[in-house]
Amino acid sequence: MKPDAKPAAPMGTLHSALTPRCPGPAFTTELGIPTLSAAASSLAETVRKLRHREVELIPTVQSRGVAEQRFELLSLVEGTRALPALATRRRRPAGRGGRPAREEVRGSRWGSRPPPRSVGSGMEPPLYPVAGAAAPQGDEDRLGVPDGPEAPLDELVGAYPNYNEEEEERRYYRRKRLGVLKNVLAASAGGMLTYGVYLGLLQMQLILHYDETYREVKYGDMGLPDIDNKMLMGINVTPIGALLYTPVLIRFFGTKWMMFLAVGIYALFVSTNYWERYYTLVPSAVALGMAIVPLWASMGNYITRMAQKYYEYSHYKEQDEQGPQQRPPRGSHAPYLLVFQAIFYSFFHLSFACAQLPMIYFLNHYLYDLNHTLFNVQSCGTNSHGILAGFNKTVLRTLPRSRNLIMVESVLMAVAFLAMLLVLGLCGAAYRPTEEIDLRSVGWGNIFQLPFKHVRDFRLRHLVPFFIYSGFEVLFACTGIALSYGVCSVGLERLAYLLVAYSLGASAASVLGLLGLWLPRPVPLVAGAGLHLLLTLSLFFWAPVPRVLKHSWILYMAAALWGVGSALNKTGLSTLLGILYEDKERQDFIFTIYHWWQAVAIFIVYLGSSLPMKAKLVVLLVTLVAAAASYLRMEQKLWRGVVPRQPRIPRPQHKVRGYRYLEEDNSDESDAEDERTGGGGGGDGAEEEVLPAGPRPGPEPAGLHRRSCPYEQALGGDGPEEQ
Repeated sequence: MKPDAKPAAPMGTLHSALTPRCPGPAFTTELGIPTLSAAASSLAETVRKLRHREVELIPTVQSRGVAEQRFELLSLVEGTRALPALATRRRRPAGRGGRPAREEVRGSRWGSRPPPRSVGSGMEPPLYPVAGAAAPQGDEDRLGVPDGPEAPLDELVGAYPNYNEEEEERRYYRRKRLGVLKNVLAASAGGMLTYGVYLGLLQMQLILHYDETYREVKYGDMGLPDIDNKMLMGINVTPIGALLYTPVLIRFFGTKWMMFLAVGIYALFVSTNYWERYYTLVPSAVALGMAIVPLWASMGNYITRMAQKYYEYSHYKEQDEQGPQQRPPRGSHAPYLLVFQAIFYSFFHLSFACAQLPMIYFLNHYLYDLNHTLFNVQSCGTNSHGILAGFNKTVLRTLPRSRNLIMVESVLMAVAFLAMLLVLGLCGAAYRPTEEIDLRSVGWGNIFQLPFKHVRDFRLRHLVPFFIYSGFEVLFACTGIALSYGVCSVGLERLAYLLVAYSLGASAASVLGLLGLWLPRPVPLVAGAGLHLLLTLSLFFWAPVPRVLKHSWILYMAAALWGVGSALNKTGLSTLLGILYEDKERQDFIFTIYHWWQAVAIFIVYLGSSLPMKAKLVVLLVTLVAAAASYLRMEQKLWRGVVPRQPRIPRPQHKVRGYRYLEEDNSDESDAEDERTGGGGGGDGAEEEVLPAGPRPGPEPAGLHRRSCPYEQALGGDGPEEQ
């Protein structure tokens, strides 16, 4: 006991102090000194644990009693100061009328009952000293716990005793991987719903507008066929210019937001069908044509990025060992890319089946049978010319009510809006914010030029015929097999079922893309091309008889097998591009080139829609053979070790003021590195030093590789060159 400690209270006072005023630990007057010491030790141990942990006691009657006994018992047994109160105290400012402010207990729920006072002194216990500061009574309190700088802070800030860092890390990356899967499924479902609504509405709209009676009754002499022709022209011709603006839009908005914007334009096209006029249909069709290539380029880039991120989250230990700046091995994400592309195209090909739902459940009830619609049709299949020559101009038995049409269009609009919400709410970002900034900071002029510069790469040049054929075969499935072979022989009422057969075959066969996990890379693409080659040769010599249903099973089988080849084609090409071009700085350019060539092929099909079927089959056959041969030639060059020539991606330039580039070309430099190298980075609010114009005196510092700006070139300073 210290010399300045107060003497212990007499036994009578001790007896009254040990009598609890509320339920709590039972102490009686028969307690002896050993029992009292044990109770004091137990209570002191509890207090010691509470002092160094951020624990909030639930204010119950028992806890209040324990707190009061702690103040009274320890002050009597040890004869020293009472231990601090659990709750900190604050004083309210003086109330109105000059009344003194009353004291409250902050953070407690004790109600209006004042905190207990120590016995004998009649004063409240002192507040607990600040952690880390030396207490006035010394560096060690009565409980033997060091105070001040030597306080046991490990109990307060130390690791949780049952914390397993490896297990928590594993759970964290598992959540990240599940998030990537959620992104892939959301993007796939959004694409399926978007194209299902678009194709279904366009198909129903063209059938209704084809009927002469419908046009005369509902629209009179408005010129609806001319509006439809200009609408189709806007959809098929506008994507020709997409190579000029697609990379700029993707870099400006970001991959996810470009997807959302394009899906919104598709929803805009659906909404214009509420009021079918020239000034609504044609502008929305032009906007939709502008959005086709950006939507597909951003979706292809998005799925590839998700595969790369899934690899990073699955092999995070290897990433830690290699370092943050070390890139993963070439082709390491290929298995995940195969799986994700198979999932995406399985969903997308179902859009053709979804598009037939308005036809099956609504429009088929208003159609004439094949004996009426095919009455003047003389030849089908390989002997046909154009699209449905001799088809009857009236296909509707009864005209659908406007109210029913509005209900169907409202359902389609709701589905389009749902697709927008899926992309907006469930699709995460494809890049980190710093990566997005780096992608934009290479310069908008460079972003505009880089798709054209990639023509130097022999791999892309060899794949261009396959890109064109990929556009040909989709349009041939929808116009050639479905119309010239299907509707021409079995009637318009069976069009929906033919496209459903194509859709289900393509969706199921998309899983065959997973064969690339075990087979050589060219096998899926070559297998799909071989299947289409056999079907094209078979169709070249087949002319079904109009109004004869006994060969309808051949049509369904041909449509399903064509869907199998389409699935192998689409899945194989997208996977191949994601494997050949792993750099995240190039992927949007590569997918833009791919889908731009598809748009060119669709434009060619639109121009040649009136050609004879034999001419169409010859063009399709020649393109297919050329595409397969060119692709095998590319694989042979890669096997021989020929190095492709890729355009250099410029380094990001972040800090630009006028024509003065004030930062080195190191986009990954941190603030700490900037301070070590004397960059003088003073944070976001610091002012940048403007360098004097013209060449600098003395030698150029080593390691500074920046491009000379036009202002320096005008003054004669060429500056160092990029290496």
